[in-house]
This record gives sequence, C-alpha cells and structure tokens, in this order.
Amino acid sequence: MARRPIAAAAAAVLFVEAVGIVFVHWILGKVVSGQSMSLAGLDPDVMSTSTLVMGGGFGLYLVTCGVVLLRAALSDRAPGRLGRILLITCAVVHGVLGALCVGLVGWAAFVVLMAALGLIVLSVIAYGKRDERQGADGVAGPVDASGAPPGGPENGTPAPA
Repeated sequence: MARRPIAAAAAAVLFVEAVGIVFVHWILGKVVSGQSMSLAGLDPDVMSTSTLVMGGGFGLYLVTCGVVLLRAALSDRAPGRLGRILLITCAVVHGVLGALCVGLVGWAAFVVLMAALGLIVLSVIAYGKRDERQGADGVAGPVDASGAPPGGPENGTPAPA
C-alpha cells in the first residue's frame, strides 16, 4: 500500500499551507496596522498584534501536524495517540474551513482544502492503530489482548484455550 507517499504528500501540503496561512495573516496584520480606525472600540495595534499571533499559532499547529505525518512517512509507523488526535483535529479544522471557503473564497479553495482533508484522513486510516499493526516481536500482524500474536496452525503453536 502507498502509505508512505500519501503521508509525505500530506506533510508537504501542510507545510505549504502553514507558510500560506502565516503570510496571509502577516498581510492582514499590516493592513490593520495601516488603518487608523477601530472596530467596536478595539485598538488597531491590538488587532494587528493579535492577527500576527493567531497566524503564527495556526502556522505552528499546521507545521506540527506536518511533522507528525513526515515522521510517520519516514519511519513507516503509525503515529501515537497524541499524534492521531492532532491529525484528527487537523482534519476537522480542514473540513470546517472547507465548508466556510465555499461561500467566502470560492470553489477552488474548497477543492484545495478537501484534497488536504482527504490526504490527512487517508494517512490516519492507512496507518491504523499502532496496536493493530505490530505484534510483541515487532513484526507486523494481528495481536490479541495480551499483546502476543495469536497461536494457531500458522506459527506452529497450539491456540490458547
């Protein structure tokens, strides 16, 4: 299966997306700081700074998700519990942003976000849980509740009763 290339492509998309998000928020921060109006009594400097901080935080979040996917692609191992949670939240964010982009930006942005969503979800599903993929001896295969591969005719040991 093509798990590694899909995870690497998803990581690359998230890295490019992080740069784009930081750039857009930087432009928005400069536009807000260049105006001398306030929105509902807010200081323009506070709005500019908060826009820059939000863009940096969101960019860092996307880079972190990309690093988790890149690590999974390089090691060909499923991300841990925290990594899976991070990737699932990233997929949810892409779904919500895609739904908002249809009306605000257009169908092209929707298609890009849904492609990124598809890559993230496919990466999470393709790797599965770490427990399902590796047995106690480190070899990929099914495991039972005790963490040992099931006994039976395949490996020559009798099945546990």
